[in-house]
Amino acid sequence: MRANTRVSARGSVRISAMTKPDHAACSGCSLCLLVCPVWQRSRDLAMTPHGRAKALQNGAAASDMLDSIDSCTLCGACRPVCPEEIDPVDMVIALRRYSPPPAAQVFRAALPALQPVSARVLLAGAELSTRLLARIMAQPGADLQVAADDGADIALALEAGVLLPQQRLEEFLASLRRTKELIVTEGLLFDYLKRWLPKTRIISLGQALSSQAGVRKQLRATDLYVIEPRAYHADYQRLVKYYDRLRQECGCDLNLDLQRIAIPATARSLPQRLDGIAPNDAAQIGWLLQGRKMSRIVVENFEDYVALAQASHCEVVYLADLAEGTQHAQG
Repeated sequence: MRANTRVSARGSVRISAMTKPDHAACSGCSLCLLVCPVWQRSRDLAMTPHGRAKALQNGAAASDMLDSIDSCTLCGACRPVCPEEIDPVDMVIALRRYSPPPAAQVFRAALPALQPVSARVLLAGAELSTRLLARIMAQPGADLQVAADDGADIALALEAGVLLPQQRLEEFLASLRRTKELIVTEGLLFDYLKRWLPKTRIISLGQALSSQAGVRKQLRATDLYVIEPRAYHADYQRLVKYYDRLRQECGCDLNLDLQRIAIPATARSLPQRLDGIAPNDAAQIGWLLQGRKMSRIVVENFEDYVALAQASHCEVVYLADLAEGTQHAQG
């Protein structure tokens, strides 16, 4: 059960009973530091889940640690490693609601609601062509529809801590309630859609594409396959087994550490996402690639693909393009 995290008037976190443990359960074991990209870059304990939990235990309010709250990338790597089963991502999002940016920075005009006629719907990010995805995802006998509303503004509002207008959220969900399977490109939405649509099967775009036999045949033992971390960590217990099978079948390396936590290729703080502050992708990518030998990098997430294509010295392939090539070959 996910934590129902709330922020008090002072900006401290409160979690109701019968949910996951909150910051008070933090023992200070520091396992979250081993996987935190912000710690890797800053070596500042205050900027980590450990630091935020300990600050809250000692009476700190959201206003006392705004830099720490904004620095979190919400990659979710801290979720599966916490022995106390605290959800640090929910904690950060709740704290951001205490001092959110203006809603005008986040929300665009709502797109027309789509009433799908298919059992399978794809929430395609802006970087993906509707026509391309309809072609590469369609399977014989399957019915796939690409949603006109991908919920990008909702995902950004969640990340920024902006209160979601109920009408906007209902418009978005109304078109999806009859969907049996929902394929999601935005990892942060993945986790929330599991809560909002409990009867719908939610899968990531990376899983949907890499499940295709034609795509798996193109993966090489000398590839580094880069998993999108947010969806992976939000469904860790299931997906860690899925990607273990992928590695066994294809022989490729994955962006997993020794604890099988996905190392992010990019790590965007909230100011970087909202205010256009340039990220330091080179440092994050250096951490990801350190000690690895590969002839090609295959990437699930488009943002990671762009960053790796600029920083890496070997071939970088976007997984959706790999799937498109499969369709052309079959044709």
